[in-house]
Amino acid sequence: MNENQFCFIICTNDDLFLDECLIYIKNLYVPEGFSADIITIKDAVSMASGYNSAMKTSAAKYKIYMHQDVFIMNRFFLLNLLNIFHLNPKIGMIGMVGAEKLDSEAIMWNVNRVGNCFNMTNIHEAYESEIWSPETTVHSVKAIDGLLMATCVDIPWREDIFDGWDFYDMSQSMEFIRNGYLIAVPDQKQPWCLHDDGVVLSLLNYNHYRKIFVEEYKDEYLK
Repeated sequence: MNENQFCFIICTNDDLFLDECLIYIKNLYVPEGFSADIITIKDAVSMASGYNSAMKTSAAKYKIYMHQDVFIMNRFFLLNLLNIFHLNPKIGMIGMVGAEKLDSEAIMWNVNRVGNCFNMTNIHEAYESEIWSPETTVHSVKAIDGLLMATCVDIPWREDIFDGWDFYDMSQSMEFIRNGYLIAVPDQKQPWCLHDDGVVLSLLNYNHYRKIFVEEYKDEYLK
Protein backbone atom coordinates (compact mmCIF):
# COMPACT_ATOMS: atom_id res chain seq x y z
CA MET A 1 0.00 0.00 0.00
CA ASN A 2 1.27 3.46 -0.92
CA GLU A 3 1.23 5.49 2.30
CA ASN A 4 1.69 8.76 0.39
CA GLN A 5 -1.06 8.49 -2.17
CA PHE A 6 -4.69 9.60 -2.41
CA CYS A 7 -7.12 8.04 -4.86
CA PHE A 8 -10.47 9.53 -5.82
CA ILE A 9 -12.99 6.86 -6.80
CA ILE A 10 -16.12 7.91 -8.69
CA CYS A 11 -18.95 5.86 -10.21
CA THR A 12 -20.28 7.89 -13.12
CA ASN A 13 -22.99 7.89 -15.76
CA ASP A 14 -22.89 11.58 -16.71
CA ASP A 15 -19.85 13.08 -18.46
CA LEU A 16 -20.87 16.69 -17.73
CA PHE A 17 -21.09 16.10 -13.99
CA LEU A 18 -17.86 14.10 -14.03
CA ASP A 19 -15.95 16.77 -15.96
CA GLU A 20 -16.95 19.45 -13.45
CA CYS A 21 -16.17 17.17 -10.51
CA LEU A 22 -12.67 16.59 -11.89
CA ILE A 23 -12.04 20.32 -12.32
CA TYR A 24 -12.42 20.78 -8.57
CA ILE A 25 -10.30 17.72 -7.75
CA LYS A 26 -7.47 18.92 -9.97
CA ASN A 27 -7.54 22.30 -8.23
CA LEU A 28 -6.86 20.80 -4.79
CA TYR A 29 -3.64 21.38 -2.90
CA VAL A 30 -1.74 18.07 -2.71
CA PRO A 31 0.43 17.86 0.43
CA GLU A 32 4.17 17.77 -0.18
CA GLY A 33 5.43 14.24 -0.79
CA PHE A 34 1.98 12.96 -1.74
CA SER A 35 0.32 12.19 -5.06
CA ALA A 36 -3.32 11.98 -6.10
CA ASP A 37 -4.89 9.55 -8.55
CA ILE A 38 -8.41 9.29 -9.98
CA ILE A 39 -10.36 6.15 -10.88
CA THR A 40 -13.73 6.45 -12.62
CA ILE A 41 -16.11 3.53 -13.03
CA LYS A 42 -18.73 3.51 -15.76
CA ASP A 43 -21.59 1.03 -16.04
CA ALA A 44 -21.20 -0.31 -12.49
CA VAL A 45 -24.00 -2.72 -11.59
CA SER A 46 -24.16 -1.18 -8.10
CA MET A 47 -22.31 1.41 -6.07
CA ALA A 48 -20.77 -1.23 -3.81
CA SER A 49 -19.55 -3.37 -6.69
CA GLY A 50 -18.06 -0.38 -8.49
CA TYR A 51 -16.27 0.76 -5.35
CA ASN A 52 -14.98 -2.75 -4.65
CA SER A 53 -13.49 -3.07 -8.13
CA ALA A 54 -11.69 0.25 -7.81
CA MET A 55 -10.54 -0.46 -4.25
CA LYS A 56 -8.83 -3.64 -5.44
CA THR A 57 -7.13 -1.74 -8.27
CA SER A 58 -5.67 1.11 -6.23
CA ALA A 59 -2.70 0.79 -3.88
CA ALA A 60 -3.39 4.22 -2.34
CA LYS A 61 -3.73 4.28 1.44
CA TYR A 62 -6.20 7.17 1.33
CA LYS A 63 -9.25 6.56 -0.86
CA ILE A 64 -12.01 9.11 -1.42
CA TYR A 65 -15.25 7.52 -2.64
CA MET A 66 -17.53 10.23 -3.96
CA HIS A 67 -20.53 10.99 -6.13
CA GLN A 68 -20.01 12.49 -9.56
CA ASP A 69 -22.14 15.50 -8.55
CA VAL A 70 -19.96 16.44 -5.57
CA PHE A 71 -17.58 19.37 -6.02
CA ILE A 72 -14.83 19.83 -3.41
CA MET A 73 -14.68 23.54 -2.68
CA ASN A 74 -11.99 23.53 0.02
CA ARG A 75 -8.57 23.56 -1.66
CA PHE A 76 -6.99 22.18 1.53
CA PHE A 77 -9.31 19.17 1.62
CA LEU A 78 -6.56 16.54 1.32
CA LEU A 79 -4.42 18.18 3.99
CA ASN A 80 -7.46 18.29 6.26
CA LEU A 81 -8.07 14.57 5.76
CA LEU A 82 -4.49 13.80 6.77
CA ASN A 83 -4.76 15.97 9.88
CA ILE A 84 -7.93 14.20 10.99
CA PHE A 85 -6.67 10.68 10.28
CA HIS A 86 -3.48 11.47 12.23
CA LEU A 87 -5.53 12.80 15.14
CA ASN A 88 -6.53 9.27 16.20
CA PRO A 89 -5.32 5.98 14.67
CA LYS A 90 -8.77 4.52 15.35
CA ILE A 91 -10.36 6.85 12.79
CA GLY A 92 -10.88 4.74 9.69
CA MET A 93 -13.34 6.80 7.70
CA ILE A 94 -14.30 10.47 7.35
CA GLY A 95 -17.51 11.94 5.96
CA MET A 96 -18.90 15.42 5.41
CA VAL A 97 -22.33 14.75 6.91
CA GLY A 98 -23.30 12.06 9.41
CA ALA A 99 -25.50 10.97 12.29
CA GLU A 100 -24.22 10.36 15.80
CA LYS A 101 -27.18 8.07 16.47
CA LEU A 102 -29.70 6.21 14.33
CA ASP A 103 -33.35 5.54 15.02
CA SER A 104 -35.04 2.15 14.80
CA GLU A 105 -36.02 2.82 11.18
CA ALA A 106 -32.37 3.48 10.23
CA ILE A 107 -33.23 6.64 8.29
CA MET A 108 -30.40 9.10 8.72
CA TRP A 109 -32.50 12.08 7.65
CA ASN A 110 -34.94 11.48 10.54
CA VAL A 111 -32.31 12.19 13.22
CA ASN A 112 -29.99 15.03 14.11
CA ARG A 113 -26.98 15.26 11.82
CA VAL A 114 -23.55 16.85 12.12
CA GLY A 115 -21.22 18.26 9.52
CA ASN A 116 -21.95 20.56 6.62
CA CYS A 117 -22.48 20.61 2.85
CA PHE A 118 -23.40 23.23 0.28
CA ASN A 119 -26.49 22.50 -1.76
CA MET A 120 -28.29 24.44 -4.46
CA THR A 121 -29.97 26.74 -1.92
CA ASN A 122 -26.74 28.27 -0.60
CA ILE A 123 -24.44 27.84 -3.60
CA HIS A 124 -24.06 31.59 -4.11
CA GLU A 125 -22.63 32.32 -0.66
CA ALA A 126 -19.06 33.65 -0.53
CA TYR A 127 -16.50 30.91 0.03
CA GLU A 128 -13.04 30.76 1.52
CA SER A 129 -10.96 27.58 1.94
CA GLU A 130 -9.97 26.61 5.45
CA ILE A 131 -7.33 24.44 7.10
CA TRP A 132 -8.72 22.22 9.83
CA SER A 133 -6.89 22.16 13.16
CA PRO A 134 -7.08 19.73 16.12
CA GLU A 135 -8.77 22.46 18.18
CA THR A 136 -11.84 22.10 15.96
CA THR A 137 -14.47 19.53 16.89
CA VAL A 138 -14.56 16.14 15.21
CA HIS A 139 -17.75 14.17 15.77
CA SER A 140 -17.75 10.40 16.16
CA VAL A 141 -20.76 9.12 14.21
CA LYS A 142 -22.66 5.92 13.49
CA ALA A 143 -23.12 6.58 9.79
CA ILE A 144 -22.13 9.05 7.08
CA ASP A 145 -23.79 10.13 3.87
CA GLY A 146 -22.38 8.55 0.72
CA LEU A 147 -21.84 11.86 -1.06
CA LEU A 148 -18.20 11.54 0.06
CA MET A 149 -16.54 8.82 2.14
CA ALA A 150 -12.78 9.02 2.73
CA THR A 151 -10.94 6.00 4.14
CA CYS A 152 -7.44 5.11 5.32
CA VAL A 153 -8.01 1.35 5.41
CA ASP A 154 -9.57 -1.03 2.88
CA ILE A 155 -12.71 -2.83 4.04
CA PRO A 156 -14.81 -4.61 1.37
CA TRP A 157 -18.13 -3.05 0.44
CA ARG A 158 -21.10 -5.38 0.96
CA GLU A 159 -22.04 -5.87 -2.67
CA ASP A 160 -23.36 -9.30 -1.70
CA ILE A 161 -26.47 -7.77 -0.15
CA PHE A 162 -26.42 -4.13 -1.29
CA ASP A 163 -26.60 -4.66 -5.03
CA GLY A 164 -28.21 -1.33 -5.89
CA TRP A 165 -27.72 2.36 -5.17
CA ASP A 166 -29.14 2.78 -1.66
CA PHE A 167 -27.81 2.08 1.84
CA TYR A 168 -24.32 1.12 0.62
CA ASP A 169 -23.04 4.09 2.66
CA MET A 170 -24.91 3.11 5.83
CA SER A 171 -23.69 -0.47 5.40
CA GLN A 172 -20.07 0.58 4.94
CA SER A 173 -20.31 2.72 8.05
CA MET A 174 -21.42 -0.30 10.05
CA GLU A 175 -18.69 -2.47 8.51
CA PHE A 176 -16.04 0.00 9.71
CA ILE A 177 -17.54 -0.03 13.20
CA ARG A 178 -17.64 -3.85 13.13
CA ASN A 179 -13.92 -3.80 12.40
CA GLY A 180 -13.17 -1.58 15.37
CA TYR A 181 -12.77 1.76 13.61
CA LEU A 182 -14.24 5.16 14.37
CA ILE A 183 -16.06 7.26 11.78
CA ALA A 184 -15.45 11.00 11.93
CA VAL A 185 -17.28 14.06 10.66
CA PRO A 186 -15.40 17.34 11.12
CA ASP A 187 -16.98 20.64 12.00
CA GLN A 188 -16.60 22.91 8.98
CA LYS A 189 -16.67 26.69 9.29
CA GLN A 190 -17.93 26.58 5.75
CA PRO A 191 -18.93 23.43 3.87
CA TRP A 192 -15.96 21.75 2.25
CA CYS A 193 -18.10 20.29 -0.55
CA LEU A 194 -21.04 21.19 -2.75
CA HIS A 195 -23.51 18.43 -3.58
CA ASP A 196 -25.49 19.24 -6.71
CA ASP A 197 -27.95 16.39 -6.27
CA GLY A 198 -31.02 18.30 -7.46
CA VAL A 199 -34.40 16.64 -7.03
CA VAL A 200 -34.56 12.95 -6.11
CA LEU A 201 -36.58 11.38 -8.89
CA SER A 202 -37.18 7.97 -7.36
CA LEU A 203 -36.92 6.22 -4.02
CA LEU A 204 -38.46 3.05 -5.42
CA ASN A 205 -35.79 0.74 -4.00
CA TYR A 206 -34.93 2.75 -0.89
CA ASN A 207 -37.22 0.88 1.47
CA HIS A 208 -36.13 -2.49 0.06
CA TYR A 209 -32.50 -1.82 0.99
CA ARG A 210 -33.47 -0.17 4.26
CA LYS A 211 -35.08 -3.44 5.35
CA ILE A 212 -31.95 -5.36 4.33
CA PHE A 213 -29.85 -2.96 6.39
CA VAL A 214 -32.07 -3.32 9.46
CA GLU A 215 -31.99 -7.11 9.25
CA GLU A 216 -28.21 -7.29 8.80
CA TYR A 217 -27.25 -4.75 11.47
CA LYS A 218 -30.23 -4.78 13.86
CA ASP A 219 -28.11 -5.87 16.82
CA GLU A 220 -25.53 -3.13 16.26
CA TYR A 221 -26.74 0.18 14.92
CA LEU A 222 -28.87 1.13 17.93
CA LYS A 223 -26.07 0.57 20.48
